[in-house]
Amino acid sequence: MHDFGFLALIIILAVGFDFINGFHDTANDVATVVSTRVLSPIFAILMSAGLNLLGALSGTAVAQTIGSGIIGTNVSQEVVIAALIGAIIWNLITWYFGIPSSSSHALIGGLMGAGIASLGVQVVKWHILWAKVFAPFLISPVVGLVGAYVLIKIIFFIFSNFPLRGVNSFFRRSQLFSSAFMAFSHGSNDAQKTMGIITLALISAHAIPATPFRVPYWVILLSASAMAAGTASGGWRIIKTMGTKLFPMEPIHGFAAETAAATVIETASRLGFPLSTTHIISSSILGVGASKRAKSVRWRVVSRIIQAWILTIPICATLAFLTFKILTLF
Repeated sequence: MHDFGFLALIIILAVGFDFINGFHDTANDVATVVSTRVLSPIFAILMSAGLNLLGALSGTAVAQTIGSGIIGTNVSQEVVIAALIGAIIWNLITWYFGIPSSSSHALIGGLMGAGIASLGVQVVKWHILWAKVFAPFLISPVVGLVGAYVLIKIIFFIFSNFPLRGVNSFFRRSQLFSSAFMAFSHGSNDAQKTMGIITLALISAHAIPATPFRVPYWVILLSASAMAAGTASGGWRIIKTMGTKLFPMEPIHGFAAETAAATVIETASRLGFPLSTTHIISSSILGVGASKRAKSVRWRVVSRIIQAWILTIPICATLAFLTFKILTLF
């Protein structure tokens, strides 16, 4: 009964985390297409929710990394609960202040902190963490920034002799596809984190076998639906930061940023890398902004975002560590 009660609580918390992740990261999908006025906010969010759902159904490689590659599967349900609580608290704080932080790194930090509180530092699979989390954390924003910068330069070169009005019209239509690609890739990476955490909880409750690590289909559907619902609710504070405060964009910039970011994210999803979609789209926006001129980018806002990126894992690890200690007092 103890295991069943904890398992039910974990599923509720995980669905709540997924929902919060959805509205926290809505800006990743729609900020560019809304700020360029290609789509109305409501239509953009509904489109994003639908494509988040489809993306979430497209694979489970990232779920396996989260569920078995960070701290393994030989952990208690208290560890999973503490990890989720730590991640949720940080997500709500950053949402309130309109800071685009990483829900993925919040959950990873939570798992690390709770795992260490339970079984010590040795529980963390540091080699996998470096290869699939820390290295992509450092490399992927650079790839997004450089990719967007190069892509926008190529686009400007190709269309330099075309009438400006025609170019703007073409990229207004093209941005519909790049925004859809971004929403699909977001779902394919971010929703899998909740799949992984619920599957880990099922293993710790001995409801399913630990090997091979397989995500039950009902968990896939539940996680995909929760993220889509969260996305549909919209995260207006962060949409404003991402869409208007980093760099004043036009459709051509939005197309380049979304295409570059979505390509990086989708590639990572197939390789099982739990990327921060927030980091990638933010850096891609900076890439297209820098291609115009460095002064176009509002670097004060950028510095706040970078601070949140750096602090997310250690803060969430600390929150989860303390939460676990509190849970095990009773």
